[in-house]
Amino acid sequence: MIAYTYILVLFFTVIICFIASFDRRIRFDRHFPAFLKAAIIVAIPFILWDIWFTDHGVWWFNLDYTLGLTIGGLPLEEWLFFICIPFSCVFTYFCFERFFKLDWAAGFNNIVVFITVIVCAVVALLHHDKLYTLVTASITGLSVIYLHFVARKEWIGKASLVFTVLMLGFFPVNGVLTGTGLESPIVNYNPKEFLGIRLGTIPIEDAVYGYTQFLWVLFFFKKFMRQDGRREQHHVH
Repeated sequence: MIAYTYILVLFFTVIICFIASFDRRIRFDRHFPAFLKAAIIVAIPFILWDIWFTDHGVWWFNLDYTLGLTIGGLPLEEWLFFICIPFSCVFTYFCFERFFKLDWAAGFNNIVVFITVIVCAVVALLHHDKLYTLVTASITGLSVIYLHFVARKEWIGKASLVFTVLMLGFFPVNGVLTGTGLESPIVNYNPKEFLGIRLGTIPIEDAVYGYTQFLWVLFFFKKFMRQDGRREQHHVH
């Protein structure tokens, strides 16, 4: 049974959101193609990052908790992680946008970006010797700069608010992966390569990493959703 731990974590993360996608008030199922394209595009650099970090001993996996299938040095479940976790996150954002008026959150775009960039820059400079910390802080800072100043996205404040709510799900999911309730963690971290600040059992870098992944999947999801909408209008005409 222990070998099903990681796959069951993913299954329970995704199943309620997947079933709710078909609810007639939500109909997120109509956007599955847009989501899949977005998730796969973002998964590519994140999986390469994952493979490289695993190869360099920044983190490693306890295969006792997996089905035992590995691809590129990563368990199969880790590959599925990059579809399942973003699915639940984007679904949650989609529902929040549908049922609540969150436009007021756009007023916080500048402050969210300012704080994120400053904190990430300071952390990257002070801890450039810690690989996980340095890469996570740098990529997050640069991502937010691009989305705000280049792509000029107005939803960063809104996405940050939803991500704060998503932390309620992040803690149990990542908690189990990092060892909460288990004899040993599924994902182990080299103590020399991260700050050592943990939220329960979860390295703080994991939360920042998750935030960046969420922003990018959302960016592409909205892009593909707009394209699909335009194609539908074109067919109607």
